[in-house]
Order: sequence, then structure tokens, then C-alpha cells
Amino acid sequence: MVGDLMERVALDLGFIQIYWYSIMILLGVIGGGSLAYFEVKRLKIDKEYFFNMIFYAIIFAFIGARIYYVLFNLDYYLSNVSEIIAVWNGGLAIHGGIIGGALTVIIYSLKHKKKVDEILKYLDISSLGILVGQIVGRWGNFFNSEAHGGITSIKFLQSIHVPNFIIQGMIINDVVYHPTFLYESVLNLIGLIILLIIKNNKKIKNGMLLSLYLIWYSGVRIFIESMRTDSLMLFNLKMAQVISIILIIVGIILFIYSYKNNNYYNKKERK
Repeated sequence: MVGDLMERVALDLGFIQIYWYSIMILLGVIGGGSLAYFEVKRLKIDKEYFFNMIFYAIIFAFIGARIYYVLFNLDYYLSNVSEIIAVWNGGLAIHGGIIGGALTVIIYSLKHKKKVDEILKYLDISSLGILVGQIVGRWGNFFNSEAHGGITSIKFLQSIHVPNFIIQGMIINDVVYHPTFLYESVLNLIGLIILLIIKNNKKIKNGMLLSLYLIWYSGVRIFIESMRTDSLMLFNLKMAQVISIILIIVGIILFIYSYKNNNYYNKKERK
């Protein structure tokens, strides 16, 4: 189901089609990686080590995001096996990506005998990059006319100052839907600004940025999922809301742990 005025294909070269969804995901990765680079440079962290780790983390984050989505739509993909790899049609679950990426960072760091305090610092930096990826990547849902909310009206969207081109893209089969991708993208941008301000506080400790990211994003996701019509379900439960509640609890516990045990985030690493 594609928006009446939306064009999913950005460039058709004949032998290959490049989709807007793929472009938005790529731009999100580039933007998130760029922010992480400047933060790693500022903190004098070993850039070669960090980006070798992030290279693998990105790969397994995408794999995790796709596996998560496929598992919760298993009946469909068992009947359409060839579409399992068709990620350009959408179908990347951020929670699967977070799990896949975080596990990769942890395993990679433990393999190189890094301490818990150091691992949390790497995850802090990664959380900033992830937010950038989410802010930009959500626009891929716009071009695919997916991840939208329930029925609304043009008048309401105009009243909250939604740009007209987005309103037109949210008219699907002559029905107007809430652009929940936009709501989430804006709320994540607010969260990123907050974290960028907080990270410069000298009292912030390793693990705190990650914990605040988990709490903020999970709160945003609970709100957004209450509006969405295409949520991944487990029986009668929206999985994103269940996972988000768990991550809020994890974030609170991690914040307390970091406050009591860890080094200061802005402490430069020794090479």
C-alpha cells in the first residue's frame, strides 16, 4: 500500500533500482557514523579499534533487525521465502537492530579484554549514532508508506503544522493517516539534542548516555506504538511496547549502576 503521490524508487538504472528506503537507511548510517567519529576523536579513543568494532556492529545490527522482523511475520515469509532478503521493501525492526548491534559491541570488546566501564563508554557513543540513524532512517518508512498511524484528517495535520508534502504522502488510497514516522523522527531529534547537551557535563559517567537513550527512546516508542496500525504482535501484545518497558527498566538500573561504579565519560582514554 503506497501513498497516492509517493514514488518508492529514487533511481532506475534499468538493471537495478535504487529505493528511497535504502538511501535513507544509508544516510542514517553515514550520519550516525560521522557523529560517532567526532566523539571518538574528541575523547581520544583508539579510532581504528572503535570503527573496526562498529563495522561488525552495523552488519549484525542489520541482520538482527531483519531476523526480528521476519520472526514476527513468520507465516508470511515461510510462504514467500524469496522476500526474506528484500529489505528494500521495508521490514527492519529497530529493536532487533539494537540487540544485534549491542551484542556485537559487547562480544567484540570482551574478546579484546576491555573492561565493563570501557564497553559502556563505547555503547554511549554508539547510542548517539543510533539516534541519528533513527531520525533519518524513519524517513524511509515515509517513502514506503509504512509504519503510519491511524486515520486522521488533513485539517488536523495542518493544525499541527505538518508540511504539505508529508500530508500528501500520507494520503493512501484516498484515506489520510497519521505520519507517525515524522512524530518519532522529531521526538528522537529532541532526544539527541538533550543527549548532546548532557554529554558535555563533567559529572556524566560511562553508561549514563546509553541508559538515558534507552529510557527516552523507549518512552517515545511506547507512545508511537499506541498510534500505529502495523505493529509486530505477540498474541494481543504489541512487542515494541513490551520490549520498550523492559528497556526502560534496564535503563534505570544501568543509570544507577553507572552512577555508583563507573569512570567519568569525558575522561580521555590513554593510548
